[in-house]
Amino acid sequence: MNYVLSSFCKYIPCFLSICFSIFQLHAQSTTKLNATIENLKKDNALKHASWSICVMNTKKDSAIAEYNSNISLVPASTLKIVTTGAALSILGSDFKFETKIQYDGALDTVTGLLKGNLYILGGGDPTLESEYFKNKKDSLTTTEKWAAILKSKGIKKIEGAVIGDAGIFEDNMVPSQWIWGDLGNYFGAGACGLTYHDNKYTLYFKSGAAGAKTSINKILPDVTGLQLINNVSSGGNDDNAFIYGSPYSNYRFVQGTIPANKNNYEVEGSIPDPALFCAQALERSLKSIGITVSEKATTIRALKETNEFSEATTRTLYTNYSPTLDKIVYWTNLKSINLYAEHLLKYISYKKTNLGCESQGTEIVSNFWKNKGVDVSGFFMNDGCGLARANVITTKTETQILRLMVKDKNFNAFYNSLPLAGKSGSLGGLCEGTCAENNLRAKSGYITRARGYAGYVKNKKGELLCFSVLVNNYDCTPTEMKLKLEKLLIAIAETE
Repeated sequence: MNYVLSSFCKYIPCFLSICFSIFQLHAQSTTKLNATIENLKKDNALKHASWSICVMNTKKDSAIAEYNSNISLVPASTLKIVTTGAALSILGSDFKFETKIQYDGALDTVTGLLKGNLYILGGGDPTLESEYFKNKKDSLTTTEKWAAILKSKGIKKIEGAVIGDAGIFEDNMVPSQWIWGDLGNYFGAGACGLTYHDNKYTLYFKSGAAGAKTSINKILPDVTGLQLINNVSSGGNDDNAFIYGSPYSNYRFVQGTIPANKNNYEVEGSIPDPALFCAQALERSLKSIGITVSEKATTIRALKETNEFSEATTRTLYTNYSPTLDKIVYWTNLKSINLYAEHLLKYISYKKTNLGCESQGTEIVSNFWKNKGVDVSGFFMNDGCGLARANVITTKTETQILRLMVKDKNFNAFYNSLPLAGKSGSLGGLCEGTCAENNLRAKSGYITRARGYAGYVKNKKGELLCFSVLVNNYDCTPTEMKLKLEKLLIAIAETE
């Protein structure tokens, strides 16, 4: 017994030496990263801030570097990784939305007379006539194509109305936690069961000398009944004009400033009633090719409000399919499209409950990740895109989600949707000339006093790391904060 013990003991120094060497190598591999974290702790710009970082090797369920990884912070658009990751996993990369053109009543294929209504049955597709999927060589709009298809089926006259049906989603298009200042602007466009043209229009301003009142040259596309009060003046170097208005209301007022001496300066707003806008667009397209429509375009929602709605048996004339989900997620994350993210969230709710509802969607997505083993304590989800300041999440939660996505069969679609440092999206001018360039992929997030990044990078050994860094309530400018976080991202990439 003593012989065995003495033989074992002589190997203890060697064993301890190996352990110490491994510890040293790990410490050396994260030295610069830890030093950068320590510098940020001392940065005066973060004196009043709350901030956090968590970095993991995707093959190991433990952090290689972290600070405040369990505190809840406003994630801004980094929240889109939570929504798009869940959508890909639940729906699959090849999923397509469906929009159906239907009719009720009687269709006489000999005379071409439809005694009844034409319906656009929305399927929650955010891509109908979207700028991100528009072929610039194609001169026809989506509704013009639909009109041509209907004409080819022999329809010449409609004794009824074109009716938009957005009932797949709840009528309340915007989350309750979005602020008033966002709702009238393009980034505050709500998710409608029948979305069209990204649910936005463009105001083209003409500005004069600094301090002078501006004028509006035109509005494209034309939104029937839109009432605009223009209080925008010339001044400054940036677009500081904001449109105020609520869903389903045509009254909009614009205030703020745009740069002086500009012609056709663009400011984008949210369309009040996307389903009605789509129905009106189809009505115009039908009339433009000689198909008469006897009644004005309307929606199921509007008919219900005036007690004019009655259930009808409908038949499908045509089904429009969206691009595949992997392509939709690509644009969602690359361009940080709030509208797309909200559509994905509500469709997940529809798939599970038969109604696209914001509150149900956030609950389903949160539980989805929880059931996957993610620690969701400290995670409170109030929308799918990150615009709501009531959203909070920990960097630990975001990093665990990123790590889990590596094992998902849809990982490639998810990974390739994230902007690439120095090359694309919001990371296009970031980390240039460093080992993070053309390597680090991340979803950025920014709203007032909240900035962050969440994504992946290969370290010097070629190992894939996942990370999340979030900062709230910093004292410096957003650009200065971006540069501080850039150093942190580079340090993550330089670990060995």
